[in-house]
Amino acid sequence: MITSTDAGPVNGRRERLRTALCWLAVAPGLAWAAVRLPGLERGPGVQALAFTPYVAAGALVPAALALALRRRLPAAVAALVAMALLGVVVPRALPSAQPAARGPELRLLTANLLAGAADAATLVDLVRARRVDVLAVQEFTPDAAAELDRLGLAALLPHRQLHPQVGTTGSGLYARFPIDGGGVRHNRGGWGFSQAYGTVTPPGGPPVRVESAHPSAPYAVDQVDAWRTDLEAQPAATPEAGLSILAGDFNATLDHAPLRALLATGYADAADATGAGLTGTWGPYDGDPIPPVTIDHVLVDRRIAVRSVSAHRVPGSDHRAVLAELRLPAPAGADADGAGAGAGAAGG
Repeated sequence: MITSTDAGPVNGRRERLRTALCWLAVAPGLAWAAVRLPGLERGPGVQALAFTPYVAAGALVPAALALALRRRLPAAVAALVAMALLGVVVPRALPSAQPAARGPELRLLTANLLAGAADAATLVDLVRARRVDVLAVQEFTPDAAAELDRLGLAALLPHRQLHPQVGTTGSGLYARFPIDGGGVRHNRGGWGFSQAYGTVTPPGGPPVRVESAHPSAPYAVDQVDAWRTDLEAQPAATPEAGLSILAGDFNATLDHAPLRALLATGYADAADATGAGLTGTWGPYDGDPIPPVTIDHVLVDRRIAVRSVSAHRVPGSDHRAVLAELRLPAPAGADADGAGAGAGAAGG
């Protein structure tokens, strides 16, 4: 039996326990925000940060708990954490204003083929059905190249810059239009993934440099430096010069500082621009109990308008293919009528 004399200390212990419980609930989100907002991810935190949208979705729970237990300071801190995390995540689900591009349309598809294991028929059918103009592939093998052509890709996208390799390091770029200045760039970090690139010029449109991006993955702590090196070495946008598109498996989400730094050079993330920025492109398609994260991207010069972005399952791969429907700016000196004619030609 608790007497009136004992009630004070007991209630005090309960109050302290409730306060401690609130701070324990708030601490993980606070630590997450302290890493995510200034871009301080290191070591194993790099992989974890990919799941920021899920952390943001649950960030209001500690605030609700603290309010229910009448703990004002933990509630206020939890609310600020929730606002900060939701503030960086929610805009990805909202479309943003697009530039007034008046050139031709360009439909670009990127797909990680998982060391050539992706179903080639599905990919070719997608190219045919969606009238894809440019296809960027990663983890591209000689067998995959042969199978894609056997199934009709050569007729659909006859121009190519290919670097197939056994395993995961190969890269390829296919196009409906001629590819000029093509080549292959080799990443220096990790596995040494290759990146095929070239410049395409749609009828009635300006030239656009396209590269099939594939930086190293931060799958272990000793690979984080290689991952950062590869992302930092990606071609920057050139706002005062030619148009550029990077498309592929970046092994990074918009919550990773190196990818945000790349965007800051003058790119827009196509999915983010259309409100599809939370669509998962990797996991759990390989059977692992991992919630989907968005590591496949189409980064476009900010002068390019993004009409739509969609993700498509490709059996045999643990990645979804990403299709971006774009509208290019008119080439210098072209009028609106000329640009419209070019768009019609490009859509054929």
